[in-house]
Amino acid sequence: MKDIRNIVILTGAGVSAESGIDTFRDGGGLWEQHRVEDVATPEAFARDPDLVLRFYDMRREAIQTKEPNAAHLALARLDREWEGELLIVTQNVDDLHERAGAKRVLHMHGEHLNAWCTACDVRSPWTGPLLDRPACPECGAAELRPDIVWFGEMPYRMDEIFEALEQADLFVSIGTSGAVYPAAGFVRNAREFGAETLELNLEPSQGTAWFDEARHGPATALVSAWVDEVLGL
Repeated sequence: MKDIRNIVILTGAGVSAESGIDTFRDGGGLWEQHRVEDVATPEAFARDPDLVLRFYDMRREAIQTKEPNAAHLALARLDREWEGELLIVTQNVDDLHERAGAKRVLHMHGEHLNAWCTACDVRSPWTGPLLDRPACPECGAAELRPDIVWFGEMPYRMDEIFEALEQADLFVSIGTSGAVYPAAGFVRNAREFGAETLELNLEPSQGTAWFDEARHGPATALVSAWVDEVLGL
């Protein structure tokens, strides 16, 4: 690690799975219980807003009962102690990175604990339900929706992400399937910019072949050991 100064970390559902938050593509995962087309597209929201809001209200309530696991805590420790540049780009819409103590976090797919007012374009912290059409705290309109990037929508803050990838010496992907773009392409972007690349995942992802090194096993074990290695412990 002596030549590594700037680190970009991508985290996915596998980081939060050991906290009891359902992944999407595993057996019994969310996409087996609900069709993407029914709950995670703008068209679904226009067609049946009650179904979509009920789905996200349940998810929002559930994540507030979960706790950060050892992988979240290890990344928060890295955030505290790493003196170089660090950016944790997460595909996850839970707040477990923040609750573990991480500060340098970017939610590219939005956050469950925010509501977005489509009337005034303001995002507000939100922990309760949206099904009963509450008023926007900013403008009073009953036009709140989950602050979640649905399929067909552009992920947030992509310019910042690509700028960080361009400057990275090391790109690490943790707990991701390698199936959802644009995040699945970050490893190739990082390689083109000259970064070393590492995958930490429960099993080989769809993009494993693109990484310089891949380690497979539970995130709680792999991430803790890797952070110890990085910090020289």
